Amino acid sequence: MHMKNFKFCILSAFAFLFLNSCVSTRFADMTSEKMNKLELGMSKEQVTQILGIGYTIAEKRIQDSNEIEVLSYRDRYRNDEFYLFLFKNQKLEKWYRELLPKDNIELD
Repeated sequence: MHMKNFKFCILSAFAFLFLNSCVSTRFADMTSEKMNKLELGMSKEQVTQILGIGYTIAEKRIQDSNEIEVLSYRDRYRNDEFYLFLFKNQKLEKWYRELLPKDNIELD
């Protein structure tokens, strides 16, 4: 009986770690420490090194011969907050935060 409990604990721990790693790739930790490292003009690679790869491409288009791409990060701790980063020709031009209306929040 003791071995059965041990195996259950080990499997539970692996399941917890696996599920936790899945969540962390979908959402970002938008801490002030990370946000303070960002500067306008940074490359997309520099920004994703700081914030991680848990983003969604929200928009991609060509405008006046410029490649425009918007990356969206959903805050891990506040499901109603999204941070959007606009890149023009692979350089960070601006970023801003959007809040979802409270009645439209979808939890995954």
